[in-house]
Amino acid sequence: MKAYIIKIELLDSYPLIWRRVVMPADATFRRLHDVIQTVTNFLSGGSYGGYHLYEFDLSAENITVTNDEESFEEYQYYKQNKKQYEERLRLAPIGSFQRSSLERLMKTVVRQPSRIKIDKYLEKYKEIRYSYDFGDGWEFLITLEQIVDDYHFGYPTLLDGAESAPPEDVGGLGGFEEFLKIYRDPSHPEYAEMKEWADSQEFREYDPDWINNSLKYLDYKKTEWDQINHDNYFIIEDKYRKN
Repeated sequence: MKAYIIKIELLDSYPLIWRRVVMPADATFRRLHDVIQTVTNFLSGGSYGGYHLYEFDLSAENITVTNDEESFEEYQYYKQNKKQYEERLRLAPIGSFQRSSLERLMKTVVRQPSRIKIDKYLEKYKEIRYSYDFGDGWEFLITLEQIVDDYHFGYPTLLDGAESAPPEDVGGLGGFEEFLKIYRDPSHPEYAEMKEWADSQEFREYDPDWINNSLKYLDYKKTEWDQINHDNYFIIEDKYRKN
């Protein structure tokens, strides 16, 4: 089936935290969000649901894709009351925050992630920005590296990657740096407390096998087992998966 090979990078991380994933092409933005969450240590993907707010930036087409229901409802209200907003914009002082907020609202289409697919935008622009947890401020770049037509699994597969991803609520990149310094030093006086907290956040060091086992639950297409060399669903040989 048609699939995308994408690279997911956590911007400004050093060393760079990144993952390369192949996923069936017919995916919604909600499913792409689930993939990003599953290949990192965040907890808002799959069955977990809305742990934090997130958005995909399609500003080239004046579209924001987000799970922020308040933003979506405000946009729906604006669509039904355009004249009211036009009058508010006319009265807003030039250069004011109120005016810039109104202008942004009136030009940006807000879409829900489960109701829009990635195909058109990823293939056209090759890159998509993804923001997660507006408090910690995680920023990702998703890059389309290759379109393939010989991927036969109905769920994504991790192909490559590097570095452990941060846990939830660690306090951004600065907090993550401090966290690792303590977590990886059993002699540190705060190690036991930090280890207990990390376990509560389900933090784990980068583990490709664990990630791929988890990605199997993000199936949204039918696996083409007749195209795969397997024995009772045990994969004997496949281009994209280990034996």
